[in-house]
Amino acid sequence: MGDILIVDDERDIRELISDILKDEGFTTRLAGNSDDCMAQINAEPPALMILDIWLKDSRMDGIDILKSVKRDNPDIPVVIISGHGNIEIAVAAIKQGAYDFIEKPFNIDQLMVVISRAMETSRLRRENNALKRGEAVNSEMIGESPTFRALEAQLEKVTNSNGRVMLTGPAGCGKDVAARYIHANSNRAQAPFVTVNCATVEPDRMEEVLFGRESSERGVEPGLLEQAHGGIIFFDEVADMPLGTQSKILRVLVEQQFQRVGGNDKVRVDLRVISSTNRDLMDEIKVGRFREELYHRLNVVPISVPSLEERREDIPELAEHFIDSFNKSQGLPLRELSPDATTMLQTMQWPGNIRQLKNVIERVLILGSGDGPVEARELPQSEPANGEGSSMAMNSMMATLPLREARELFEREYLMTQINRFGGNISRTASFVGMERSALHRKLKSLGVVTSNKAGARVAEVHPEMMEATGSD
Repeated sequence: MGDILIVDDERDIRELISDILKDEGFTTRLAGNSDDCMAQINAEPPALMILDIWLKDSRMDGIDILKSVKRDNPDIPVVIISGHGNIEIAVAAIKQGAYDFIEKPFNIDQLMVVISRAMETSRLRRENNALKRGEAVNSEMIGESPTFRALEAQLEKVTNSNGRVMLTGPAGCGKDVAARYIHANSNRAQAPFVTVNCATVEPDRMEEVLFGRESSERGVEPGLLEQAHGGIIFFDEVADMPLGTQSKILRVLVEQQFQRVGGNDKVRVDLRVISSTNRDLMDEIKVGRFREELYHRLNVVPISVPSLEERREDIPELAEHFIDSFNKSQGLPLRELSPDATTMLQTMQWPGNIRQLKNVIERVLILGSGDGPVEARELPQSEPANGEGSSMAMNSMMATLPLREARELFEREYLMTQINRFGGNISRTASFVGMERSALHRKLKSLGVVTSNKAGARVAEVHPEMMEATGSD
């Protein structure tokens, strides 16, 4: 249920409270003085603290400890107990951030009610902060293709470790969803997931955004690193992080602590780091835009997230997922995809990857008429795999060729498109184009087309030597 730290200089009191809480299903830790208390908090922050105001033979009293906890671990609810209670002490404790104040000797039922309410309030506050940060984003992975399954298997291997993960892949391919999938299936799933969009934060504000700041006018303002304490910090497009900030993040990774802008105290954090980039960071290192030492710290487990064109088999399932999602979130029509629309989606170019597919589906649902199946004519005509420019180039090329060579060129392009659409599955390709499998194999050989492994899937490509052997250009 929760880990509760009990701090009281009277051994009988702390052991009595501990026994009661254990009976209720809580786990407990005990501390008899301020040094022991702070050591336990630094080792692992508790879910809640029960703190005595007066601690004999301690460097800090309960109010001092409360101030420190609320400065460095503001999410920990603290219940103050005291045998010398008065209104002034209670008011001081509440002002410093205590959840409640209970006077000794206390009623056990009263204590349990306060603890339950404090834990529930803390949970609701975390959920509210998560919603404010936009964390309620679907982390569901969609797909069945071999390429997708290979990615999913890699992600599964890293979910329950604390290893730093670097996700690479083109823009819009779903690196953020992969990061959230790791979080949702990890032992930190109930802790925060905080995204730092390195490409959108102004360079001169990056340190305040990450580390927070302290000032006499506004007090303590926690940064994103502090908000992610206990959970995962996701550096999205980390190549855009300013060089000066990179050196400070490197220090945080080594020391697991930092100072707020304008502050003097060290803030300790327990973080797992996931990063993403659509650039080649080794090239960025060569031109001096990225620190090599930071790269090696972040790139402990590299995982490549494939483009949408490398997993064309997943396009129908992804499109249906987006249709269902837009129906639930925006009330857009719940339409099916016609066979022709499905075929066209699988053969279009997707430079914007999954993000572009999602936008296309939303556009079709908004502009479409009726609730019937989505037809191919409703899809944007400027984005097919053989788009207008390439179609004109193809037509011009064909116009210069004899009939036999033009037919070979068309057949080669058509069959390669279909094979890639079906993820290299020759049987499904043969069934769709209306050929026997053996006949298709012979045709591919005559056209110089072979299939090879790429990103976990079979991909069709032209083999120059085979083309020479068959006399093709």
